[in-house]
Amino acid sequence: MKKVYKHSHKHEHEHSSHHKGMRIRDHKAGISCPHCLLQPTKWYKDRLVQVLIAIGVLVIVHYVLELLGYPLLHDVLVSFYDYVSMIWFPILLGILIGGIIDYFVPREYVMSLLARHDKKTILYSIGLGFLASACSHGVLAISMELYRKGASTPAIIAFLLASPWANLSITIILFGFFGYKALFFIAAALLIALTTGLAYLYLDAKGLVECKNHATPHTGLSIMSDIRLRLRRVELTLHSMYRAVIGILRGSWELSRMILWWMIIGMLLASLVRAYVPSGFFVNYMGPRLLGLIITLVFATIIEVCSEGTAPLAFEIFRQTGAFGNSFVFLMAGVVTDYTEIGLIWSNIGKRAALYLPLITVPQVVIIGYIFNMLL
Repeated sequence: MKKVYKHSHKHEHEHSSHHKGMRIRDHKAGISCPHCLLQPTKWYKDRLVQVLIAIGVLVIVHYVLELLGYPLLHDVLVSFYDYVSMIWFPILLGILIGGIIDYFVPREYVMSLLARHDKKTILYSIGLGFLASACSHGVLAISMELYRKGASTPAIIAFLLASPWANLSITIILFGFFGYKALFFIAAALLIALTTGLAYLYLDAKGLVECKNHATPHTGLSIMSDIRLRLRRVELTLHSMYRAVIGILRGSWELSRMILWWMIIGMLLASLVRAYVPSGFFVNYMGPRLLGLIITLVFATIIEVCSEGTAPLAFEIFRQTGAFGNSFVFLMAGVVTDYTEIGLIWSNIGKRAALYLPLITVPQVVIIGYIFNMLL
């Protein structure tokens, strides 16, 4: 192990070794995110617990109102149940896969692939975004940590755009809502991540965006050698399998605490929209026209909801209007115009890197959304 990891002894305090080098657990030390970082807290302060309690209170209020002859919340709860029954399995599967990725994929691999300023690094960033099982705000935390550890600005931007809608767990959730059409979402998100990453690569080469790496990247790590070493050291004993199962479940639980409360809020908001907003509103103002796309873009910019929370709302827009492009714009706008994201890029990387993000991405999102409305 010393030959492979001698370059990163100073980071040993961030990791703990599992059985026979099977995995080095990364505790994400030093990452900060106002929305998604999980800190040790009392159970009643956990956001997932709070949201579940709120749903329980809502159900009790519903039954009390029904007994009094005022079924005001009936349609809301029926819609909420429809959403839960539609996507509970994709959510469960996505969280489990996220736990597997979290346990078996060391962050050193990511660090070693994102430091260079070339086209191959952009492709690596997009591919690794597929493995980053986190919501749009969680990806911000990971991205800023990667930048601090030496990743280039173009790589960070491509990673930021690919992760929220192209990662594996969210892909499964989108299939639960949109069926095979989710493939168009994923392909378009990857395309925007690629073109924007390449644009930033050009701007970086011209010195038009900031790139002030703060630490030496892990370029000495040989990923293939490390994988072979780990595979040689794996022992398929009951103890090692038990440790792996516990590690996967722990990672899945951490991921569920990060995304489930956003998912529940998103489904509740979508249920309120279905119950109380007339369908004519969507048809008149958010239909498959250019004006409808612009209104959808503005609406998504205002709403500060994590990527998992916007998925149910995007599906409700699609259900009400049949405008697939508007749903795409609503999903992507939550990433490319997110003021938390732009603010963190501004403060951690630089103001030019932050301002170029909406300038480059928003036209792509609107154009692709318009094409989707014409063809799908």
